[in-house]
Amino acid sequence: MRTLKVLSALLSYPSDELQAAAPDLKAVLAAEAVLPRVHLANVVGLIDDIAGRDLFDAQERYILLFDRTRSLSLHLFEHVHGESRDRGQAMVDLLKVYEDAGYSPTPSELPDFLPLFLEFASTRPATEAIELVGQPGHVIAALRERLAKRKSVYEAAFDALVSLSKAKLNPAQLAALRSEPDPEPDDLEALDAAWEEEEVMFGPGAASAACGTDTLAAKIRQGRRPAPGIATTSRPKTVVNTPASGRS
Repeated sequence: MRTLKVLSALLSYPSDELQAAAPDLKAVLAAEAVLPRVHLANVVGLIDDIAGRDLFDAQERYILLFDRTRSLSLHLFEHVHGESRDRGQAMVDLLKVYEDAGYSPTPSELPDFLPLFLEFASTRPATEAIELVGQPGHVIAALRERLAKRKSVYEAAFDALVSLSKAKLNPAQLAALRSEPDPEPDDLEALDAAWEEEEVMFGPGAASAACGTDTLAAKIRQGRRPAPGIATTSRPKTVVNTPASGRS
């Protein structure tokens, strides 16, 4: 599902390549036509916003939102068990899922990085891809709410993912995620306090209950996130092929 590839690109660190690819990204969305009209329009708005901004401004906004603010972290495991010591094994498990499917992720990002996860999902058949995206549906929905609170244009990508996944969200699990501290990116004291919070727990067997015992999420047990702060590693580049002319 190439639409997931587009959303993966939009949630990656802004680059010259991403800005230049704006027409191709919109062409893919139009050709695949899996997003409802309102979500399509909003995602196109996000594409235009990123492409039309000064690159450094776009990069600074991205860092303030996703790298600096724990409650908006794009590392999926961060929102399940935070600093749990099991996260290292979870990374191994998720890497094995990727490798068993013949997918070789970039070594510059952790396996639970949402753009990487979406890129992997985009390589799977459509039905499987939608089911995969639905597994972290509670995290995606919570991120959407936090971005909506900030009136961020990035809400469009998460709104589209929720729509695509058609996931049935458990109110108790969503409430647990909503209870996470959610400071503003410029509140440094609150940000520091949020990074020191204990992990969010949904109770015994929560991961399995949320996603099913044989699903990807049941295999993900959590691991340790690197020290918080602005990321210094390079970001993966996502290339989206333009659909052939005449396709719809």
